[in-house]
Amino acid sequence: MKKENESIGLRFLYHTMLGRCILKVLYCPFISRVVGMFLSTTLSKGIIKRFIRKNHIDMEEYKEEKYPNFNTFFTREIKKDCRPIVKKETDLISPSDGFLSVYQIEDGLVLPVKQSNYSISSLLKNEELAKKYKDGICMVFRLCVNHYHRYCYLDEGTKEKNIFIPGVLHTVRPIALESIPVFIENAREYTILHTKHFGDVVQIEVGALFVGKIKNHHQEYSFQRGEEKGMFLFGGSTIILLFQKDAVWLPKEYFEKTEKGYEISVKMGEKIGRK
Repeated sequence: MKKENESIGLRFLYHTMLGRCILKVLYCPFISRVVGMFLSTTLSKGIIKRFIRKNHIDMEEYKEEKYPNFNTFFTREIKKDCRPIVKKETDLISPSDGFLSVYQIEDGLVLPVKQSNYSISSLLKNEELAKKYKDGICMVFRLCVNHYHRYCYLDEGTKEKNIFIPGVLHTVRPIALESIPVFIENAREYTILHTKHFGDVVQIEVGALFVGKIKNHHQEYSFQRGEEKGMFLFGGSTIILLFQKDAVWLPKEYFEKTEKGYEISVKMGEKIGRK
């Protein structure tokens, strides 16, 4: 899938002086918290039907229930048979629905966007940890509002504590990446997953505009492949995975598509690579 055309509104916010002034107010975490509080009230129920229609969401895939507010709807559970988990242990599964981009980590840098690069150490705020992923692979899963917003563990293993890095909350849509180092400015949370088949994987959940909360279920914990790890409340969001050198094999076409500006549509639990 080619990165979608951006709305006139987002282009105004990110590419005009007045828009950038307004943006400074919008991306403050306080504003996202206020929006999140409203979306957790019964007053927000009226948004749900219009949201479903506008975003062409197939509700047949989800467990039938009554939603007391918009956030309960947004974090709705999907039927298990709609997101089967590939069983072969040496197959790498997608931890979420989304649009996937993949990058080689070269000289500690990754994610080239419009001539700019992101440093793994600035992403993690941890130089020693970043060094372990030299010459590894970075996978970026961009979730839009119509995607399933729960995510799972990619393998069997144990995890360390979650590390929260405060920040602002830009949109994660491509237009913002053109001019803003989103992934190192946005609020995010990461942990080290000691996996059985893919070594030590860093998983980073990145908040986005109007995402009131990244909700991970566990701190130090022993997990199973396909077990739910957490969820994002309202908004588009991103999951980033860091793999050490030679820890995982991915199809060459993934890198080629990313280089050409294409994203790969994936669903939680499907095979995207292998040991």
